[in-house]
Amino acid sequence: MRLIIVSGRSGSGKSTALGVLEDNGFYCIDNLPAGLLPSLLEQASQHLGKSSLAVSIDARNLPCQLERFPELLQGIRQDPNLHTDVLYLDADELTLLKRFSETRRRHPLTSEIRALAEAIQDEALLLKPLADLADLRIDTSKLNLHQLRDMLRLRLLNRTEPGTAFLIESFGFKRGVPVEADLVFDVRCLPNPYWRLDLREYSGLDRPVIDYLTAQPEVEELYQDTLSYLEKWLPRFAANNRAYVTVAIGCTGGQHRSVYLAERLGQALKKSLKNIQVRHRELS
Repeated sequence: MRLIIVSGRSGSGKSTALGVLEDNGFYCIDNLPAGLLPSLLEQASQHLGKSSLAVSIDARNLPCQLERFPELLQGIRQDPNLHTDVLYLDADELTLLKRFSETRRRHPLTSEIRALAEAIQDEALLLKPLADLADLRIDTSKLNLHQLRDMLRLRLLNRTEPGTAFLIESFGFKRGVPVEADLVFDVRCLPNPYWRLDLREYSGLDRPVIDYLTAQPEVEELYQDTLSYLEKWLPRFAANNRAYVTVAIGCTGGQHRSVYLAERLGQALKKSLKNIQVRHRELS
């Protein structure tokens, strides 16, 4: 059976995550008291007839329940028939404040003596035991609803086989480095197709840009060096029982060079590694 534990600060997208999982055949439970998780799994294996279960455990739990989470997770992961992922969603504090202001929802930790901004900060401390054990962390600050759904499907549901899921992601430095990145490669030193007016409107997925970059000797040199590094070290990440690894390839705008290299690297790595995923952040 597969279990996905969804957590994160209020307003980060947990309800969206549960919705995506439910739409894809998971039996979903929101706001589960953490201490009930072992008995729920026992009941699920005997009576639900479901091979996929998702539960949300967040700040609505009692603090003592959240403090026990590392112990509970350790016990759960001793079951060889259960594959468990912990998903932690978050966003920066300004984004969370804006989302609550727009929706006019009440934060679960606000009170007469605790303002919204303070509640959001306190929630991060309360959920630290779960955040520290997360297999996959997603920052939703710059993701709209459709992008978040696509990201969740890609990362959680697009595994071809059990084992480490590797994401090769292109991005633009002008919009910030992906916070979930484990490895970051800066390719801004390469010739930039943006300065060719005949190439500017295309992306690194289009033939004119592909042909231009393929013809540049330094592009090929950097590609070969990066591929050699990843072929050597990514299997060692997998051997260390990492569930998710993100390799971020960045150029200035995330349209040309990073897209081209991420696509090539992803295709090449599929020959030696399972569960290779490719995403182009600025094209999504």
